[in-house]
Amino acid sequence: MNHQEKPTEDNLTELMAFVLLGFADMPHLQWFLFGLFLIIYIIILMSNGTIFLITKMDPALQSPMYFFLSHFSFLEICYVSATLPKMLLNLGTQRRRISLVACATQMWFFLMFGGTECFLLAVMAYDRYVAICNPLHYPLVMNHRVCIQLVTGSWTIGIPIMTAHTYQISSLPFCGSKQINHFFCDIPPILKLACGDTFVNEMLVYINSVLFAMVPFLLILGSYSKIISTILKLPSATSQAKAFSTCSSHLMVVVVFFGSAIITYLRPNTRHSEETDKVLSLFYTILTPMFNPMIYSLRNKDVIMVLRKLLCQ
Repeated sequence: MNHQEKPTEDNLTELMAFVLLGFADMPHLQWFLFGLFLIIYIIILMSNGTIFLITKMDPALQSPMYFFLSHFSFLEICYVSATLPKMLLNLGTQRRRISLVACATQMWFFLMFGGTECFLLAVMAYDRYVAICNPLHYPLVMNHRVCIQLVTGSWTIGIPIMTAHTYQISSLPFCGSKQINHFFCDIPPILKLACGDTFVNEMLVYINSVLFAMVPFLLILGSYSKIISTILKLPSATSQAKAFSTCSSHLMVVVVFFGSAIITYLRPNTRHSEETDKVLSLFYTILTPMFNPMIYSLRNKDVIMVLRKLLCQ
């Protein structure tokens, strides 16, 4: 919570732009980091783009699971594109300035896509729960209408909340340093630059983190606990091992994504370390989107068969 003297109008006008420090503390690694993140971005675009196209075009991949997967792949492209292009531009040109409007826009897209991803992951876990635990009712429960409603809800539920939250933060008075010690406009480092009382904003961060991260995370854990208990009842040890392998890889990615995000946003402000936040942010903004296509799709025999068929044509 900040209790500082109210800034003058001149100071506020001067601070209508920020400087994203990113990885400026590693000057000799700028081009290495640029190349590394560019390769990662290309991998994310190509892998998710491929999955999105084949799930839309191939008749064999038209079940609810692949319907959700196509939206998830498209979402991953949007999600990383909210932060990575600007980071690459900063690394490549060393021009780290970002206007208040551009910063608020980036924050809105990042929060909106991030919130959508949390809910869509919960929807995908629920889909697997119904398919494995209630297979006879699966076509009835997960009909096309329900699938569209679940996806639409995931995409739209966060729009009004994230819009209000972004507007409130960008409307704060800023004074002192212009430097955001991060590689994108995230809430915690921006709140550190704000003048006056930020208690309400901090409380909103905690509330939104619970609603958009903790609740979906608990729903996912609940779904997978039911799935695992069903797997344990399978008669074949081979079937159990195969199912556990799939579930464990899904859960690992989910724990890394939600765990790093929850630590970042639910940790008390007094215990925030800017360098730690940057490292944690790399997990939920870049690393998990890179591994998700491999975990959710490229280990799937139906997807692999379709890819082989396309490559052999």
